[in-house]
Amino acid sequence: MLLSRHQVLARRDRDPERLERSAYLLLSRIDTQGPMSIGQLSEAFGLDTSTVNRQTAALLRCGLAERVADPDGGMARKLRITAEGGRRLAADREVNRSCLARVVAGWSPQEIQELEDVLVRLNRSAEALEGRHWPRAEEDGTRPECHPRAPREPVPPAP
Repeated sequence: MLLSRHQVLARRDRDPERLERSAYLLLSRIDTQGPMSIGQLSEAFGLDTSTVNRQTAALLRCGLAERVADPDGGMARKLRITAEGGRRLAADREVNRSCLARVVAGWSPQEIQELEDVLVRLNRSAEALEGRHWPRAEEDGTRPECHPRAPREPVPPAP
């Protein structure tokens, strides 16, 4: 909770190019799963269709996503990330990784691995309770690099 609150408070002082939380989550899901309809996104997040419709409308207005015909031949139009949406999502992910790397800068590789393992377990347990599983790369047989990169400059001590 503290880490989440810190990220939200710090976001106010950051680059206005940073994505809103809802945009980040929607784009992340579409990036992971491929083009999705409003109904699929509503189901994936357990949100009302009108809520997802408003959030995706904002993505469309900002040029972060676009409507496309269903690649599987279905009737519903789907949302796909644009090049700009992909660029902004990648930039936000890098900032998030960098911030996390600063938090764990003094940790050993074993401690970072332990944190990763426990967070994966926590996320999967929460998903199991909700019945909403987030698609992951390792489900395809690949495992993404999850360890945060080391900070490029020393982290000043907290006041």
